[in-house]
Amino acid sequence: MFWIGCHLSAAKGYLAMGKDAEKIGANVFQFFTRNPRGGNVKALDKKDLEAYIAFAQEKGIGTLLAHAPYTMNACSADEGLREFARRMMEEDLERLELLPNVMYNFHPGSHVKQGAEVGIQVISKMLKEVLRNGGKTPILLETMAGKGSEVGSSFEEINEIILQVDEHERVGICLDTCHVYDGGYNLLGDLDGVLAEFDRTIGLKRLRAIHLNDSKNPMGSHKDRHEKIGEGSLGLEGITRIINHPKLMHLPFYLETPNELEGYGAEIALLKANRVEA
Repeated sequence: MFWIGCHLSAAKGYLAMGKDAEKIGANVFQFFTRNPRGGNVKALDKKDLEAYIAFAQEKGIGTLLAHAPYTMNACSADEGLREFARRMMEEDLERLELLPNVMYNFHPGSHVKQGAEVGIQVISKMLKEVLRNGGKTPILLETMAGKGSEVGSSFEEINEIILQVDEHERVGICLDTCHVYDGGYNLLGDLDGVLAEFDRTIGLKRLRAIHLNDSKNPMGSHKDRHEKIGEGSLGLEGITRIINHPKLMHLPFYLETPNELEGYGAEIALLKANRVEA
């Protein structure tokens, strides 16, 4: 099964997102848990949620990816902002427990001149506190491009966070193809080597999702500028290798390219045409 989808607007509710996904040929999708640039969360419409669950079962929609807002910085130098991040994550995860098939993705954050080592310790501390609350939703650390003081642009940094949360079974990875490529990993010329390094450092068993994005910039640029599929430096050939790689093709792929709904539909059709099922 090729699990492919994109980022949809949650403003109209779960059922509307499910119908939009079906309209463009997607069978998974991602959404922000709240305003990506804000902090408040809208009231949960349980009737809408129940209607979506029934719709998803009928249409065969797979695993959703709930994305934390960009304002969440688990390793901020400001203690108040760190506490804000923890509360947001706890609140998001509590709501996601109502969904039967969803994962939670977040950016590790920026250490803001504290240094990556301190940043890793603070992120791990927050995760430990959140995980003590229990729950079933997997929590995914997203691989980053290394822009500014971002934590998580190397597999080693991501792995250190996992080690410090005692390798908790709920903690996994979302690999962003643009971020990893911009971070200096040669997805285009040595995909096998990159995945072997990931497996040695973190373990492929931790890899739970792929953000499938082309990049506006060359490898190692540390820019984090997503491009439409086939129009960036990874190109259609590089993206096609990723979706057909035997160690990746079972995973859900979520597009975050600069698109509207129609554009996502065209990209999904393009990717399906280049998918080779085993």
